[in-house]
Amino acid sequence: MWKPGDVVARQSYGKDLCFVIVEVDEEARVAVLKGVDVRLIADAPFDDLVAVSEEELRTYLSDESRAEKESLQLVRRRREVEADKLRMRAEMKFRQTHDFFERPGRVLHLDGDGAYLNKCLQAYRDLGIPAEGRHMPESRMADALPELLDQFQPDILILTGHDGLLRKGQDLMNIFNYRNSEHFIRAVRVARRWERSLDDLIIFAGACQSHYEGLLEAGANFASSPHRILIHALDPVLIAEKIAYTPINQTVNIFDVVRSTITGTDGLGGIESRGKYRIGLPRSPY
Repeated sequence: MWKPGDVVARQSYGKDLCFVIVEVDEEARVAVLKGVDVRLIADAPFDDLVAVSEEELRTYLSDESRAEKESLQLVRRRREVEADKLRMRAEMKFRQTHDFFERPGRVLHLDGDGAYLNKCLQAYRDLGIPAEGRHMPESRMADALPELLDQFQPDILILTGHDGLLRKGQDLMNIFNYRNSEHFIRAVRVARRWERSLDDLIIFAGACQSHYEGLLEAGANFASSPHRILIHALDPVLIAEKIAYTPINQTVNIFDVVRSTITGTDGLGGIESRGKYRIGLPRSPY
């Protein structure tokens, strides 16, 4: 008998993804599943599930970890090239002095999944992005945001967790056919009441299969998922990184932002927005 915590795959989808069971309905014989490496919540009948062995899970996670590392390495290499350009810009601006300091954009990250949040916070640290994170259910984000925004005054707001189309939902434009898109949209609207400018507060919102159009209409700069596909756990971090390190006097190239993610343009998109990276002078000796 299946129970919460079991690692499973779905036979009807060719066992393409690994999930953890988070809830079971014994009467309906249905399990609620959470993606191991994608931001997806789904349900499946008991007879569609197959157990994933420890060896299979290790292989699966190893493959995913390799993809994550390759993506982060690409970001680091790009950042090295961009950093050289930024240093040259700063030196020219400040008459050849090297006594300047850098200030990338600050991130506030709200995540419906604690394990994914920890992974994202580690990635922010590795990429040199100042970030604060809070784990909470997607349904609580809108209510928690006013206090958190006042407390942390972020440049970039990430609202993510888990989402997914309901099995019964056939109309992709109906917000009630999504598990958490309505909560993300409500949170975006709250954030936009706090800061209306699309350049002063950059917002990414959504998870797997989220209502992309609704999120952008609510005021998000970037969102998932244009083609209602799955997105990777680190995709929000990779979007935040590009914004955080694009100079404040430049607009972020939308294609470059999305291209830097693991999922790409089928899963993520957005609108033209200004970067949040600043340089200052002089560097404090203390």
